[in-house]
Amino acid sequence: MAILERIHQANDIKDLSINELYELSDEIRDFLIENISKTGGHLASNLGAVELTLALHMICDLPKDKIIWDVGHQSYTHKILTGRKEEFASLRQHGGLSGFPKRCESACDSFDTGHSSTSISAGLGFVKARDLLREDYKVISVIGDGSFTGGMAYEALNNASVNKSNFIIVLNDNKMSISENVGGFSKHLASLRTAEAYQDLKSGVHSSLEKMPFGDRITRRLQKTKSSLKQLMIPGMMFENLGATYLGPVDGHKIEDMIALLKEAAKVNGPVVVHVITEKGKGYEPAETYPSKFHGTSAFHIATGELKKVKEKADYTDVASSVLKKIGEKDDKVVAITAAMADGTGLKRFRNAFPDRFFDVGIAEGHAVTFAAGLAAAGLKPVVAVYSSFLQRGFDQMISDVCLQNLPVVFAIDRAGLVGADGETHQGIFDLSYLSMIPNMTVMAPKNKWELAAMLRYAVNFNGPIAVRYPRGQAYDGLKEFHQKLELGKAEMLYQGEQIALFAIGNMVEVAEQVRDILTEKGYSVTLVNSRFMKPLDVDMHIEGAKTHKLLVTMEENVLEGGYGASVLQMLQKQNMESNKVLNFGIEDQFVEHGTVNELRKELGLDPASMAAKIIDAYESIS
Repeated sequence: MAILERIHQANDIKDLSINELYELSDEIRDFLIENISKTGGHLASNLGAVELTLALHMICDLPKDKIIWDVGHQSYTHKILTGRKEEFASLRQHGGLSGFPKRCESACDSFDTGHSSTSISAGLGFVKARDLLREDYKVISVIGDGSFTGGMAYEALNNASVNKSNFIIVLNDNKMSISENVGGFSKHLASLRTAEAYQDLKSGVHSSLEKMPFGDRITRRLQKTKSSLKQLMIPGMMFENLGATYLGPVDGHKIEDMIALLKEAAKVNGPVVVHVITEKGKGYEPAETYPSKFHGTSAFHIATGELKKVKEKADYTDVASSVLKKIGEKDDKVVAITAAMADGTGLKRFRNAFPDRFFDVGIAEGHAVTFAAGLAAAGLKPVVAVYSSFLQRGFDQMISDVCLQNLPVVFAIDRAGLVGADGETHQGIFDLSYLSMIPNMTVMAPKNKWELAAMLRYAVNFNGPIAVRYPRGQAYDGLKEFHQKLELGKAEMLYQGEQIALFAIGNMVEVAEQVRDILTEKGYSVTLVNSRFMKPLDVDMHIEGAKTHKLLVTMEENVLEGGYGASVLQMLQKQNMESNKVLNFGIEDQFVEHGTVNELRKELGLDPASMAAKIIDAYESIS
């Protein structure tokens, strides 16, 4: 009987021997590879954290003790060990198991995560609450070395240093975030990985002294000077200097060693960092060889690691990648910035062509934005390529450092709108709202791949902050016969009708085209407008559309609050026009769970059939 078949709920692994735990780790890896090959998901990070998770579960009493996962994409083994093994066929599927920790899924998921560098802050919150409520449980925050490129981790560590009760911080060091880590902290960890000599020396000295007369007295004296010794043997000793006890490094694939060190960590009064070295992708050769490729993967063939679904057409990221490289060839003032997402945002081509003009700042979006502001103020043309949901972390910097000074920074915003399987934390459904509220910001969204290219070229020569937001997935190649030159704040008329005016922005133009086909087949005369600019709006065309049609419809893949439709409605109300002639389609006041984009659109009423039916009802009620 497989050991994994004996694991049904939290704490079941406590009855296993060390040898059985190693057998279980092999079985879990096989289970993960088998399941993720079908559903897709975060493979490499989970393969690297199997033994670490087993060790954590061996010293914890769940759900009483709290494990807070940074990002949470490495929590699959944790889910398996806490009663969710049978649900793995539904991983990241609509209505199924989330790819991240979810409190609503299990009491053993103590904190919902999905973005980086948060676990120490959240963990410290648990520690303070535990102490104030006079409760007794372990708090363990697991954070990757990549997440330490985010400033929030240091803010939390600095705050934790004044805490006098136990708080375990497990540093899962695999030398990677999504791509290879960059910056000073990764170099610091590299020095710590080679510091076993210090650990061996300390152990040997103490052992020898214990056998000598007055050895205890000498040991106590040495304790007072250990900081100097560490400073000599281990460069920086950053954690100790910040007030946290440092233990390690320890091999993250030796379960017994980790259990022993974690038990020692639980005795420390105050914050303690346990440095665990793991291998991303361990146990599956393709993931070991190409950990970035298997950080987040779609379904793949286990034997070869090749994806089952080969991409036939370029996606929007590919288009942006190609265009930015061509722009860089013609203008040596154009520079590109990524926050640890060179591959994901398509900047790999630019980096390879212009390494001196490419900057990876690590998982530090706020810094990326202000860094870009400095580049712009000094005369360069910075392009910040970033996912929509991650740019939220640079919101204050966009206001205070870019827009307040009206600096020419280009925001190339990938994954805008619904992104699918990553769920609530990754849906890019707020950007139209949070971008358009900032003075001096210009916001555009393309209808197809050709318009994305034109918008990026327009943006790098624009004299002020400007954002181009585009979706995940295959780039639309329809409507290519419409290519009106871009003018600031001017929409593009696609089809002229008389009864219903459809105004759509970005990827919703493709959907609106399908809606128009349905309405036209039913005998309605329909105008279709590509809005292009969320800010500034084309006031004249929207007013004309409202005056000459019985119903004006707006369509956006963004929340309705503060979005495109709300802006149109507000503008028309200022013109004393009837608001009952306007129908807004967007996302209601909610977070959107995981599923395919088409499934989510149908659920949200943003699919062509649902919208067409609602438009007909609205039109007929007005008539």
